[in-house]
Amino acid sequence: MNFTGKTAIVTGGGSGIGRAAAIRFAKEGAAVAIADVNSAAGEETVNLIKSIGGKAIFVYTDVANSKHIQELIQTAVNTFGGLHIICNNAGIGHSEVRSVDLTEEEWDQVIDINLKGVFLGTKYAVPELIKAGGGAIINTSSLLGLKGQKYMSAYNASKAGVVVLTQNAALEYGKYNIRVNAIAPGVIDTNIIDGWKQNERKWPIISKANALRRIGTPNEVANAIAFLASEEASFITGATLSVDGGGLTF
Repeated sequence: MNFTGKTAIVTGGGSGIGRAAAIRFAKEGAAVAIADVNSAAGEETVNLIKSIGGKAIFVYTDVANSKHIQELIQTAVNTFGGLHIICNNAGIGHSEVRSVDLTEEEWDQVIDINLKGVFLGTKYAVPELIKAGGGAIINTSSLLGLKGQKYMSAYNASKAGVVVLTQNAALEYGKYNIRVNAIAPGVIDTNIIDGWKQNERKWPIISKANALRRIGTPNEVANAIAFLASEEASFITGATLSVDGGGLTF
C-alpha cells in the first residue's frame, strides 16, 4: 500500500483503533489529520506519527457538531492541499441496561456520536473528495451493528445504521470515484472494553467468544482500514468487512 501524496482524516484518532489507523496511514506516506475531543490524546498521536517521520496535525473535534466537522475538513485541506481519505471512526458505548431503562439523554448522545458523526463526516468530506477526483470513506460499525445483543440497544442501533448509511453513500457517490465501506470490529483491546475486563464472570467468556478464541488488536483493525482505503480495494464499495476473529459466526 502507498498513500504518498494523500491526505487522510481519522476521527477518534486519539486512541484505540483510530490511533492505530492514523499511524498506519502515516507509515504508508499519508498526511494525517487527527480529530478527537481528547486534546492530550490527539496530540500524543500526532507526536507518535512525527517520531516516525510522518506528517500529522490535531484538530479538536466533536463529531456530532456540524461546525466542528466543517472546520476539521477545511483545516486538513488548507494544511495538506486536499482530501483523499476519511475514516469516520469516533464512537462511544453506553450503560449496559435494558432498553426501557436507558435514558433519552444517553440514547441521544450515542446516536449523535456513532451515527450522526458518520453522516456529518460523509456530508462534508464528499465535496472535497470530488475535487480530488475521488477517494475513500471508511466508517466504523461493529459486530454489534450486524447482530443484536441485550442491554446494548443504542449502540446496536447506531452501529447498524452505519452499515446501511455506508451502502447508501456508496450508491450515491460511486459515479464520482468515491468508494464507501465499513468495518465491523469484534472485541478489540481498546478503552471501550475496560469495563468488561473488570468483570470476573463475563470476561473469560467474552474474551474467547469467536473462532480464534482471543480478542483483536487495534493494529489488526487498522490493517483492514488501510486495505479498504487503498487501491488494492479498488472494486470494493458498499461493503462491511467483519474484523472480529469469526465472532459473527460464533
